[in-house]
Amino acid sequence: MITIAGEVDASTSADLETYLDRVRRRLDEHLVVDVSELTFLDSSGLAVLLAAAMLARVHGAGVHLAGVRPRVARLLQITGADRAVTVHDHVEQALAAVERYDRAEPTEPA
Repeated sequence: MITIAGEVDASTSADLETYLDRVRRRLDEHLVVDVSELTFLDSSGLAVLLAAAMLARVHGAGVHLAGVRPRVARLLQITGADRAVTVHDHVEQALAAVERYDRAEPTEPA
């Protein structure tokens, strides 16, 4: 799980992309992002989140956004990005959803 706070725009989206690349241990793990303190997200920041979601999906995982504020939620809705990520009201809900996904997935034989 990571937390994004403040504003993600053209001047900071590359930092977010670098950070996501650095903290992801495995591409097949779900990524939970606490965005409850994210006050602004522009198209460049949205592109970073969508790229992370597409990469996760290819590897059988997903990106879960928790605590989305109304302004950011509206951007996700009008762009259709809310279909590429899973939105949760709270971090606890996102973590519980990931746990349910992990339990539902069949394990590979050793």
